[in-house]
Amino acid sequence: MDPVPVDSTLLLWVAYSPDRQCLRLKFCSGEIYDYFQVPQTIYLDLLAAESKGRYFNRRIRDAYTTQRLNTAT
Repeated sequence: MDPVPVDSTLLLWVAYSPDRQCLRLKFCSGEIYDYFQVPQTIYLDLLAAESKGRYFNRRIRDAYTTQRLNTAT
């Protein structure tokens, strides 16, 4: 997964693995989360969204199984 920097007050970058359908997000807090079974269209729509934070809150946050990879330092 190659991180793509985004212009957002919530997210620093996003990455996606189509083979695993895994969306990885790095938040401005420094925390990184994986979201599982995410269709590629969701990833593309997130990249295209005018407000990444609003899109995340409406379409991703509570819709997919997550795993935190680290904690903020």
